[in-house]
Amino acid sequence: MLSRVNHKNFVNLIGYCEEEEPFTRMMVFEYTPNGLLFEHLHVKEAEHLDWTTRVRIIMGIAYCLQYMHHDLNPPMAHTGISTSSIYLTDDYAAKVAETVWSGFLSKGKNADEDKSEHSELPPHADPETDVYNFGVMLLEIISGKLPFSDEQGPLLDWASQYLYDKKSTGCLIDPTLKNFKNNELDIICEIIIDCIKPDPRRRPSVREITARLRDVIAISPDQATPRLSPLWWAELEILSVEAT
Repeated sequence: MLSRVNHKNFVNLIGYCEEEEPFTRMMVFEYTPNGLLFEHLHVKEAEHLDWTTRVRIIMGIAYCLQYMHHDLNPPMAHTGISTSSIYLTDDYAAKVAETVWSGFLSKGKNADEDKSEHSELPPHADPETDVYNFGVMLLEIISGKLPFSDEQGPLLDWASQYLYDKKSTGCLIDPTLKNFKNNELDIICEIIIDCIKPDPRRRPSVREITARLRDVIAISPDQATPRLSPLWWAELEILSVEAT
């Protein structure tokens, strides 16, 4: 299943190891040196992400989900898109990890358990649930707030007082951000509102979401993908050994 997904914003499967003596089962994925998006939003010691970087990450995720939903044959939905299933390359491009295995790659930040415990949706994979989760994740990225905390409760409940009034959407912005673009914030908020509609049939497709984002945010698929990492040589070495 994982080997079918071939997108530059997806944490691609390089290979696997299956040995009997000693017993070894190992999956090999491309390296993402900057860890989880979750960490950069919520861990003080992690590198701070400015507005431009966050928007580029959003576009990379959108392009990857569009590929999974609309370009793969047959299509594939993610099993739980969240900031704890998004990894970052050395130039902070987004790499979507399938949560079936992303938990094994996580550096101990078990954000998915906290999220699923308070989720209003069942934990199954379908395009409509992907869209809902994408909307919640957009809100988390622009606000820097957890999807759920004991202090504020569900993030959507806190955000609802600002989300539906264009004059108040600036209150949603992470206070650590020094600047942001109003037109980009406006379209992101509009998409969040559409993604979290209670009736799944009224939510937009990822293709529609990506098109609307592209109308305002001038980041092409090529600009959202990672630049060639200096660590790529290690992956090539693994592939060349497999070939021989």
